[in-house]
Amino acid sequence: MAVKKQKNLSVVSMFSGCGGMDLGFVQAGYDVLWANDFNEDACETYRKNIGDIHHGDVTQLEVPEVEDLDVLTAGFPCQPFSNAGSRKGTNDPRGQLYQQTFKFIEKLNPKAVVFENVRGILSTKSQNGKLIDEIVDTLRDKYGYHVSYRLMNFSHFGVPQNRIRVILIAIKNQNYIDHIFPEVTEDKDLSLQATLKGVTAKLPNQNELMRLNPQALHYGSMIPEGGSWKDLPYDVLPERWKKIRDNMAKYHYPNFFRRYARTEIQGTITAAFKPENAGVWHPTKDRIYSVREIARIQTFPDDFVFHGRSIKSKYQQIGNAVPPLMARQVADQLKHYIHQTEVSKLVREKVESTALNVNQPIHNQKVSIRLC
Repeated sequence: MAVKKQKNLSVVSMFSGCGGMDLGFVQAGYDVLWANDFNEDACETYRKNIGDIHHGDVTQLEVPEVEDLDVLTAGFPCQPFSNAGSRKGTNDPRGQLYQQTFKFIEKLNPKAVVFENVRGILSTKSQNGKLIDEIVDTLRDKYGYHVSYRLMNFSHFGVPQNRIRVILIAIKNQNYIDHIFPEVTEDKDLSLQATLKGVTAKLPNQNELMRLNPQALHYGSMIPEGGSWKDLPYDVLPERWKKIRDNMAKYHYPNFFRRYARTEIQGTITAAFKPENAGVWHPTKDRIYSVREIARIQTFPDDFVFHGRSIKSKYQQIGNAVPPLMARQVADQLKHYIHQTEVSKLVREKVESTALNVNQPIHNQKVSIRLC
């Protein structure tokens, strides 16, 4: 299947989801020549907002014929590596799908490769050691790439959400490796009140709310702004919560039913979107966020409309997506490499560089770098 090369920089996108990564690249001026996802609802959203996408199992699809490909992107399924998922790693069939990227890389020989995944991938083991080392070694030793990966807090780059993810970038020319990631952004108001400003019922997907059970609604409405279940009087708690409150250390001090304050930065939006385990309550209203509101938090524009057979599916699509704003910054930075901007002109000011401290609040931390 031949795909005609365009004048703009080109992208082949694997595990595209509803299109968060691809939208960022499109906003940066790239053309997505081929995209794929297994989720039918995500493909519908992608098709109606971005363009053509191949729905189906990537292991059963032929690698497209693309000449002189600029970038291959892949956000292979994160559930096998996520603390919120199964954590089966490569023992989960989905945990083997990263290997499909090598089939595409071998045939297409892209100038750059971009992977995005949860931080659990850094500790996931494979048959030959750590999975991240296996991926790096394969890209470097078999395909000749120089590789850099970072554990990044996307709020440092203007995304209004403390979202911690790994981004791996592989390129052929080592001279650019120190300049391949975007710079830290510090001049933007990322608070919830700024992020949700101007949201009205007239916006698409704003009136779509996932239904909750009566107990969840009852206790959620009692949580004060900026608080959690820990702020509720002991005597109003259900019996199972009292058992947790009686022995908080045993249950690792859970912070469910979190309601962020208007002045705070939102926590991670996840595909599970369970009100018990995530801070998804609106700061001032007795409800969870709407589909449009979490799309705002994930930096999707208001004219990007989510489709699917259920509201739950739309929450999942957004939670699984790469924030387009983050993807656009990566795409913009890759232009310097692809167009071979003189390295001496690539002046860096603030780049995340220190290791994460698990005992420090994540929004105050910078992140780790690895160059290979």
